[in-house]
Amino acid sequence: MKILHILNDGSTDLSKKVIDVQSKEHNVKVINLSKKDVSYDAIIDEIFFHDKVISW
Repeated sequence: MKILHILNDGSTDLSKKVIDVQSKEHNVKVINLSKKDVSYDAIIDEIFFHDKVISW
């Protein structure tokens, strides 16, 4: 399964743990929106590419 995590305010201890666990069995990608160089067109493409999207 392809899982996308979108971090609105950066990572937290909980998000790090969940991402680490899911990464062992799934294809996981993380987008950190707290960084200034985020392409919103690329985010939309990633949302439709992945099977599951989790927003933190």
